[in-house]
Amino acid sequence: MTLRVLIVGGYGTFGGRLVRLLACDARFALLVAGRSLERARAFCEGVAAQARLEPVRFDRDAPLDAQLATLTPDVVVDASGPFQAYGAAPYALVEACIARSIHYLDFADATAFVDGATAFDAAAKAKDVVVLSGVSSFPALSTAVLQRLGKGLSQMDVAAGIAPSPHAGIGRNVIRMIASTAGKRIAGHGFAMMVHRRVVIAPPGVVPLRPRRFSLVDAPDLVLVPQHWPSVRSVWTSAGTAPPVWQRLLGLLSWLVRLRVLPSLSFLAPLFHRVGNRLSWGAHRGGMFVTVRGITASGEHVARDWHMIAEGDDGPFIPAMATAALLRKWVEGALPALGARPCIGDVTLEEYEHLFARFRITTGVRETTPQRVPLYRRYLGSAWAGLPDAIRDMHDGDGVWRAEGRAKVERGRGPIARIAAFVFGFPKAGDDVPVSVTFTAADGRETWTRNFAGKAFSSVQYEGRGRRDGLICEAFGPFVFAMALVPDGGRLRLVQCGWSAFGIPLPMFLAPVGDTFESAEEGRFHFHVEIGFPWTGLIVRYRGWLSRQP
Repeated sequence: MTLRVLIVGGYGTFGGRLVRLLACDARFALLVAGRSLERARAFCEGVAAQARLEPVRFDRDAPLDAQLATLTPDVVVDASGPFQAYGAAPYALVEACIARSIHYLDFADATAFVDGATAFDAAAKAKDVVVLSGVSSFPALSTAVLQRLGKGLSQMDVAAGIAPSPHAGIGRNVIRMIASTAGKRIAGHGFAMMVHRRVVIAPPGVVPLRPRRFSLVDAPDLVLVPQHWPSVRSVWTSAGTAPPVWQRLLGLLSWLVRLRVLPSLSFLAPLFHRVGNRLSWGAHRGGMFVTVRGITASGEHVARDWHMIAEGDDGPFIPAMATAALLRKWVEGALPALGARPCIGDVTLEEYEHLFARFRITTGVRETTPQRVPLYRRYLGSAWAGLPDAIRDMHDGDGVWRAEGRAKVERGRGPIARIAAFVFGFPKAGDDVPVSVTFTAADGRETWTRNFAGKAFSSVQYEGRGRRDGLICEAFGPFVFAMALVPDGGRLRLVQCGWSAFGIPLPMFLAPVGDTFESAEEGRFHFHVEIGFPWTGLIVRYRGWLSRQP
């Protein structure tokens, strides 16, 4: 079958991504719609497609029945918004679709709009149609994650947040939504953009995002999650933008609304959109987190964290993925349950993960565990199982364990290299040096004592906190190096992300550099450690193998 899908806002920020997600499937006829036929045509000309793309003009403020009668879609997807500003008849398009027995989906992120969709349930069932609202990151993706993390838990506290890339080109409607609620009270939660938490988004196995300040925003989950999960005690939804100056400025301006000097900050949305999308800096990466705290049937308190990072321009595809997954199932004959409701439970996290695999998107879960669980296993969470056996065996210990092997040691020759080697106790150069490492685990930390032919030096590794959350810290006396553990094609890379001396953070351009990783070769654990400075060259490089002792 061929499914005719009318995408209102089809050349916009998220509607355009939906078109691109479906364009490779010849079973779709995609009606790319908006008020400007010229822009719709220009967009379609820039998309290589096996699906049939039809640029059309559609004005949601004009008579809807006549437009739908002319275009004859099977499904309407409203990707326009802002849904908070749909006026006196916010559900006019929903009602027009039901009247013509046309299925309807939308990207709504307005709490009242999404929650209000249930009012059309009886009418939708009478016409044998599906009406799903909020087919986007909130609540479709966030609740799909909650369904997985919340299994077996009661008395749950849920927190979620989105951190868009500073270069993602946030749509004007998204900014208008945030600005329209800034400074206004969200019942039971506080004032929007004025309640904050600092979070580090750190999926297991990748370099985390820099710490971000997440501010409370209105989202459908605040109302819908307690309705569908009666055991949930609290919900908190947030956004963490970068560069942070724009979010802090909006937070300060929110006082004007809270003090009733201004009714709303909506009039500033065009300015924030224009300036924010032109003056942006920072890594082109975005992310999302969902955290669940709860109690198991045995009475144990558990914390489960799902984190996601999207690289480059891949992040803005995520809000369109739920709709793409539903339409693909639709064209294969798997229609969602008839009726009108928020999109909760209609798209599973497994279906999302299938789409994530097409992009540079990494997700993972960490669960709080007793500190007797080894450090690397605790830190890597769901990424632990993907490591080679030899690497897992070396780090999977309790109490005290020891490994022995051989190494090649190279030393730098300059004065800086000699001073650094003396300060840290690095071994002398040699081609076949006996080496042993004693691991001592206690209180969630591990002390590594390395011995190269009688020359010993030690360090302490532990999970970072605060600004180092999501990283492993290694302390050599007063010097602390913060690292991400990144599985990479059978290797476990240690990627440096920060350092300090005597508790004082130091700039990264002064940090030592080098390629450091662990690997498994012929079933044996191998290590490669390289330390140097860009302006002085090598300090020390040691590489070799270790065999864990009984």
